[in-house]
Amino acid sequence: MVAIDWPSLTLITAFSTWVLAIGTLIILFWQTYQAQVLNSANAVMNLRDKFDSTRLRAVRRHLSDKLLKQTHEDIASIEVVTFFELIGTLTHRRVLNEELVWEAFGTWITAYWYALRHPSDWVGQLRHDLEDPLIFHEYEWLVLRMLELDRRAFARLHAKVGGNPEEEARRILKRESLLESL
Repeated sequence: MVAIDWPSLTLITAFSTWVLAIGTLIILFWQTYQAQVLNSANAVMNLRDKFDSTRLRAVRRHLSDKLLKQTHEDIASIEVVTFFELIGTLTHRRVLNEELVWEAFGTWITAYWYALRHPSDWVGQLRHDLEDPLIFHEYEWLVLRMLELDRRAFARLHAKVGGNPEEEARRILKRESLLESL
């Protein structure tokens, strides 16, 4: 007759059960992470489609023209600004992956923000007029994140961090002011 070492068998079974449970949790965590990345990528692609839509291209053309002419007081449509505010909110809450947002919109985010704040501070004036310091605060947060990602990318390339922000904003806005409807 074979003698069974019950305490050892119980210990092996308990250990195996824990390994299986921990392995299952790791796989579930990995699958959830992958689903979040995929959802974020899909959302960024949908936002990019909206950004390139006929309507928003016309709004971007109009806004960039006003900013180039430094007629900040004539800015009637804030659709582009609220678009970036939405992206900032979703990125800040980690619904959108900030590196995907940086790749898809980074240049526009920083260029428009610079133009809205220089040479006259349209955002600051709006905050003052409406007595609400939180107006477009998520967009401002997003700009800071995009600039940080720019710094990291330039550091990886061992390159000097971007040139003159005013020149870059002007170059982007000039291109935007020439947008045609699709």
